[in-house]
Amino acid sequence: MNKTLLNAAVTVSFAAAAIAATAPAQARDTKLMLPLAAAMADNDAQNRLGDSVKFYFGTQKTPKIAQKLSTDQTSQKTNSFGKTAEKACNWAFLSAMLRLQARAKELGADAVVNIVSNYKNVEMSSETEFECHDGAMMTGVALKGDFVKFK
Repeated sequence: MNKTLLNAAVTVSFAAAAIAATAPAQARDTKLMLPLAAAMADNDAQNRLGDSVKFYFGTQKTPKIAQKLSTDQTSQKTNSFGKTAEKACNWAFLSAMLRLQARAKELGADAVVNIVSNYKNVEMSSETEFECHDGAMMTGVALKGDFVKFK
């Protein structure tokens, strides 16, 4: 092959690679419903969250509420590379819970109640499960709750 043809072949190969790299990729987004109990048992979540702020999911019964301080949400992601979907989801869940806890402390709240999954602003309420979206590279959990003071 002469040098001109070789240069042309290399140029076409690079152009094809550049076009393929910019083409929209089919992103994986697998919706998973996972048990809250397992997530709270993983990654030392119970100890890391402690008991300074209480958490109530869905319609779980709470002590008498004296004041609702705010409603807020968080969306946390983690790298899913090299992790099982469950492990990545549990990491993202713990990150979301730690954000809710930090916000509760900022507000002086005793608890976060009515916690629901809120992925892409679509609420899913459960007392036993949370929603997680697992992708090829990233995994995400979005939670929303009310910050309250008890009587």
